[in-house]
Order: sequence, then structure tokens, then C-alpha cells
Amino acid sequence: MPVVTMVLLFLLAVVLSGFLARLLPLKVPLPLLQIAIGAGLSWVGFDVDFDPRLFLLLFIPPLLFLDGWRIPKGAFFRDWKPILALAIGLVVFTVIGMGWFIEWLVPAMPLAVAFALAAILSPTDPVAVGAMTHNSPLPPRLMHILEGESLLNDATGLVCFTFAVTAALTGTFSLADASLSFVLVAGGGAMVGLVVTWIIGKLNHLLIQRAGEDTGIQILVSLLIPFAAYLAAEHIHVSGILAAVVAGIAMHYGELSGRPLASTRMQRNAVWDTVQTALNGIIFVLLGEQLPRMLRRLPEAASASGNGNDVWHLLGYVVVITLALGALRFAWVWLAVRVTVFSASLRGEAAVVPQNRLLAIIATAGVRGAITLAGVLTLPLLMPDGTPFPARDAAIFLAMGVILLSLVIASIGLPVLTRGLTDVLPEPERKDTEANARVAASEAALRRIDAMLAEPLEDPRIVAARAEAAMVLRDVYQRHLDYGDHSGETAEDMQLVAEAERRLRLGALDAERDEYYKLRRAFAIDDVVHQKLVREIDLMEASLLNKQPAH
Repeated sequence: MPVVTMVLLFLLAVVLSGFLARLLPLKVPLPLLQIAIGAGLSWVGFDVDFDPRLFLLLFIPPLLFLDGWRIPKGAFFRDWKPILALAIGLVVFTVIGMGWFIEWLVPAMPLAVAFALAAILSPTDPVAVGAMTHNSPLPPRLMHILEGESLLNDATGLVCFTFAVTAALTGTFSLADASLSFVLVAGGGAMVGLVVTWIIGKLNHLLIQRAGEDTGIQILVSLLIPFAAYLAAEHIHVSGILAAVVAGIAMHYGELSGRPLASTRMQRNAVWDTVQTALNGIIFVLLGEQLPRMLRRLPEAASASGNGNDVWHLLGYVVVITLALGALRFAWVWLAVRVTVFSASLRGEAAVVPQNRLLAIIATAGVRGAITLAGVLTLPLLMPDGTPFPARDAAIFLAMGVILLSLVIASIGLPVLTRGLTDVLPEPERKDTEANARVAASEAALRRIDAMLAEPLEDPRIVAARAEAAMVLRDVYQRHLDYGDHSGETAEDMQLVAEAERRLRLGALDAERDEYYKLRRAFAIDDVVHQKLVREIDLMEASLLNKQPAH
């Protein structure tokens, strides 16, 4: 089947799944619906020759870049300890614990292959978690922690997976070399993401100063950055995934000093929302399309696991491994909480112990997805001596089974566990609130209006119109300051007043936006409040620009 036809069918499947998810009387989680549609495409003869390396390149960098770009940075850096504990500590704990457990559970699977399977099962998928909790959302702070974990644990899991596969191929493993290599791969990936984004940002800023800003070009630049960071990192054999994540984070901070036009921001957000919807949907449709093929190979997978043609043993392994992953995740979080409470008590500080319900939610939210699917399919076909890679079919089937079962468990368990849940992890109070930011922006707007009134004009009618418009606009901003009112008056003279008011409003809005960026750079407001306030200004500015009279 031609590639263009295949891509169009995938996109059509994503569109169809979106409508079905809203029309069906029974609320089926969107990822499960997309998997079912993908399986249906496979049953009617739609066949995709899945290339996992191409999949990693096309799908993973833009999605992780976008997550890094949009995740609230204040929450990310405030909760860095639990995020790193989950993203690194839990991954290593899972690889070691599940590696030994899988080797014991599936006798025909060599230890190195069992560790490789455990490593590729360790990363979680925030896309699936977000979809599963759409109708029963998690507390914001908990969701931020889970998002931060998933941004970083992909790199940790893939590095462990690479070491395990190398050990399976060579028969040797060095903990010291693995630890050093992990630091180099992870640190190198982060550095590449930072450098690539900085270089592109600087060049882009210089070109804009010389040629002006074109919205379409700026959107294309943002789309290309994650691929540039990923490919540059992979070229020097460091983590391309972590490079894409850090590039997204760096993109946010880079724009605080060199912000794009309002039209660019709004159109870019719309484009990225579309890209995110399409790529997320295609991932799950593709997973469903691979499912019938794996079911047809069940006998071979069962034989590779050492159970002859008994496929029920293999299905039982999927259930046991999925439950064991959840149990390990629960145990790790429970232990981390107890250590945190104990450390706080030694320092004489009070610490609240989260209820077990919250720990169960964190355990259930450990859904596996795209990275696990792509990674396990990269297992080599042959050993260096030409013999088949041991238990490859069994490892691939077990990984895909765990992905599907974890999705099902989360779709059933998370709505039940989160029902009626209060914000058990409240956001810390901010010293500088949104209201303070609005006051500072209104004061900046009034100063800009005064400055614009001081500019000389030759036409006395325009001077009079500008003065009248300034009176109206000053009254609006003074109401902002006096009463917190943020609600927003035309023969030839009236049109002049309206046009003068429009220009003053544009200048005042620009001053407001400058003030918001200044407050964000000074860490007086966090990026959640900053993004909300800047979007309000962008929408008002776009409305005024659309009212610009024809000349």
C-alpha cells in the first residue's frame, strides 16, 4: 500500500475515533477505541511494515518536545525530588526487581533478555494517563509529577534496555561502565537539547531582526527543533529522547526574552494541538494494527517462552507481570513517602503522609505505551553467531500484552480511585498572585498611554481624537486598578476616535504583555499564570488587529 494512502487512513482513523468517543453511549477511553480501530484495519487487510527506529524519529521527539515545552516549569522544578525518584530510582528498581522476577517466571528467557524486557517496560506513557483521566482528572500537582516522571524515565529505561541487549549479545556486563555511560548519555542528551535550541533561537532572532517575522516560518521552525535536537544527539550517541525534552524546556525560557508575535503564538498553538492529536492517535491505531499479527504468532511466542504451544501460560505471564509492575511501583512510592516523612521528623519538620488511595492512583497510572512498543520491536533478530535471538517473540508479545492490560486497568481503575478525590497534594500558595500581576500590567499600560500622548502629531484632528480616546482608555485601566474590572464605544470624527483608541489599546496591550514577561523573568509569577495572562492579551490584540480599517 502506498505510504500516502497509509498515512491518510491513519489520520481518518484518528478523526473517526474522536467522533466515536463522543457519540458512543458507553464512554470508552479514546486510546482503547483507537487500538480497536487499528485492529479492525488489520483484520480487513491493512498491513504496516513497522520500522521501530523510524517510529521513534517521527513520533517521539515532537511529543516529548511539546510536553517539555508546555509542562508547568514551576511545578516541575519545585517537585524535582519526587520526579527524579520516580524517573530514575523507580526505573532502576523496576529493572532489577522485574528482571529477576521475569527470569524466574519464564525459565526459557535468559537473564539478560529478562532485564531487557524489564527495562523497556519501565517507562510510563503520559499520553495514555491523560486520556484515561479525561473524565476523572487527577489533582494538578499529582498530574505534574506523573508528567515530569514520564518525560525523564524514557531516557533512563532506554539506556538500561541498551545495556541489557548488549549484555545478551556479548555475554558481558560492567556496572561501573554502565553507570558512567548512563551519566554521559543522559547528560550529553540534555546538553545537546540545550545547545541546539539556543543556536536555533539565536539565528532565528537575528533573521527576524533583519527580515521581519513570518508566522508560517516561525511555526515551521518550532516543528523542526525537536527533530534537530533528537538527530544531533543520536549522531553523537547520546540520548535523543532527553535532548528533545530539554529542547522543549529551553524553548519556553528562550521565548521569555525574545517573544514572538501574538498571531504567531496563537496559530502555533493551534498547529501543535493538531500535531499532538494526530501523533497520539496514530500511535494507538498503530498499536492496534500490530495486535492481530502478534495474536497470529502466539504459538511461536508460547514456544519461545518454554511452554510448547500453551498460549494460556503466556497470557497468564502478561497478567502476572502487569500486576507485579504495579506492586513494585506501589512499594517504591510507599517506601519513598516513609523515608521522606522520617527525614522530615529528624529535621523537626511536620510532614503529611499521603493516604494509600493516592499511592494506589500513582501505581495504577503507570501505563505503558509508545516507548515500550517501539523499544521492544528493536530487539535484534540474530545473535552474533547467526542463531536466533533468544525468546524474542515471547518478549515482544509480553510487552504488547502489558501495554494493553495496563491501559485496560487504568481505564477501569483510575475513574474509580479518583471519584470524589479532593486535592490531596495542594499547590503551594504563591506570594505574588494573578491579581498582583494584573495590577502591575495595568500600571504599565497607563504609563505607555501617557508616553504615546506625548508623541507629537501634525494633524490637530488626530491629536484631539487621540486625547479623547486616551481619556476613555485611561478610564478603563483606572477601573482595572480601582475595582479590578477587566471588561472592556463610531461619521468621520467618531472613526478617528475609534482608530486612535485602537492604536492606544494596542500600545497599552503591548505594555501589559511586556510587564507579564518581566514578572515571569523575575519569577514573580509562574508560567501557568503567565501563559494565561499573555493569551488573554493575544486574543484582545488579535481582535483589535482584525478591526483595522482598510486604506
